[in-house]
Amino acid sequence: MVDFHQNGNIATLHNLRTRSLDEMTYELETFAQTRKMSLILPCLYSELETDAMPKILAELSRVTYLHRVIVGLDRADEDQFRHAKRFFEGLNQNHIVIWNDSPRMKALNKRLEDMGLAPAEQGKGKNVWTSIGYLIGCQDSSVMAIHDCDILTYTNELLARLIYPVANPTFPYQVAKGYYARIGQEKLNGRVTRLLVSPLLIALKRVVGDRDYLDYLRSFRYPLSGEFAMRTNILPDLRIPSDWGLEIGVLSEAWRNLAPKAVCQVEIADAYDHKHQALSPEDAATGLNRMSTDICKAIFRKLAADGTIFTTNVFRTLKATYYRSALDLLDAYYSDAQMNGLSLDRHAEEASIELFAENIMRAGQTFLDNPHETPFIATWNRVHAADPGFLRDMQAAALEDLNEYQ
Repeated sequence: MVDFHQNGNIATLHNLRTRSLDEMTYELETFAQTRKMSLILPCLYSELETDAMPKILAELSRVTYLHRVIVGLDRADEDQFRHAKRFFEGLNQNHIVIWNDSPRMKALNKRLEDMGLAPAEQGKGKNVWTSIGYLIGCQDSSVMAIHDCDILTYTNELLARLIYPVANPTFPYQVAKGYYARIGQEKLNGRVTRLLVSPLLIALKRVVGDRDYLDYLRSFRYPLSGEFAMRTNILPDLRIPSDWGLEIGVLSEAWRNLAPKAVCQVEIADAYDHKHQALSPEDAATGLNRMSTDICKAIFRKLAADGTIFTTNVFRTLKATYYRSALDLLDAYYSDAQMNGLSLDRHAEEASIELFAENIMRAGQTFLDNPHETPFIATWNRVHAADPGFLRDMQAAALEDLNEYQ
């Protein structure tokens, strides 16, 4: 993807293949002397048993500029937590595994429930939120990066390129969003971005008119990537979605809190492959079926907060406009895949578009029926205001879990 195109809304930092990883790593080591950097890994225990995670661990063990690695571990029992501790002993950096399902962490969640501040559901959003809270409590990092734990094509260059824009003190960026080509096993991947988000944003512009927020989202080459980096001063006021709208939610928070010049996207890999979610057309509560609905709701909520008025008729028009836009884009994707020798199943792609069109209506109706729904987890500033000792107690609980379960 060698080019130097700028979209005019946010800065795009390309990989022009003119600089070695060693040179960039040396510069990051220099930055790290005065700006400590931490990495958050939101992880399911099942991901430790995949081919991806051992490779990620091996690559991270070679990184010299990281101060701390925080692993948020979900869906693990006691024996699995012990195994996870041993697994991550291979990291050369200061690190901790936070067992989110431990009795101590569950007791802390009950404490949040009593204050009305508990996350609405379990999942990646809560995992990231908890890990960010631990990092805030450490009070020693200037820069934070997050990436997924199922990346089959992972190299430590991905992390270096992701974190560099916010680690460089001469750059103005507070948030960096990673992007890459979604190509794997001779297929064109990235269905939700290609077949839902891109045509939906086009359709919204046609139906509700020009919005700066829509132009902002359309500026991102891969808005659903799970890789981003931030300067830690913005973390206490960051609202993390608890549903599957995490990536769009974080971009929306950057839009709400920061000037466009403080946000960039950075090319972090030539190709990227990871665990693929099933479409799950028979179950609206799982897979891409659930994800697509939550993404739509996240976008609708943000537009409504900025003054856009939605009605049932608007959503009907939006569904029809989306469907036509998605089919038009599918023609372009098919031609692109054919020219590059990649496979693309047009029947499966159109079936996905049909499902996503229905989910636009479902998300719209849910939004109209529950206008007061607030899926965001409370900011850490609010938690601290309600319970000043909570962060300290959460850190202590995580450390006690490490020491007790040997």
